[in-house]
Amino acid sequence: MDMGPVEYAVMAFPGNRFKGDIAPELRRLTAAGIVRIIDLTFIKRDADGAVEVLELEALEPDEAAVFAEVDGEINGLLSDEDLASICEEIPPDSSAAIIVWENAWAAPLTRALKAAGGVLVAREQVPASVVEADLAAIGL
Repeated sequence: MDMGPVEYAVMAFPGNRFKGDIAPELRRLTAAGIVRIIDLTFIKRDADGAVEVLELEALEPDEAAVFAEVDGEINGLLSDEDLASICEEIPPDSSAAIIVWENAWAAPLTRALKAAGGVLVAREQVPASVVEADLAAIGL
């Protein structure tokens, strides 16, 4: 199976309650075939720094319900070592969502590249903040 590039993001939120405000956009992106969710894990860190890592099914029912219609294969892809490293970055008294996704839009391009005998030589993601700063510097 050809896949697009896989990325992840850690999104932290103050407080320890997931509202699910990102769920509608995740639903839109998956329904449109732009991304495929591979893993979705949650972290809750209390004010004292104690950490709890939760898979979707371990969330409170009202917290999990907002993600019910997000299409994907949510299957614990992240290792304990990955999660421990990520947990260190979450500020106290915060919650976080860790989302691993495939850029599904790129799978057909991957197939076409292989069929043409080509190979991907380089790929890099430039953070939006860097691009915004560069555009501002040139007056755009």
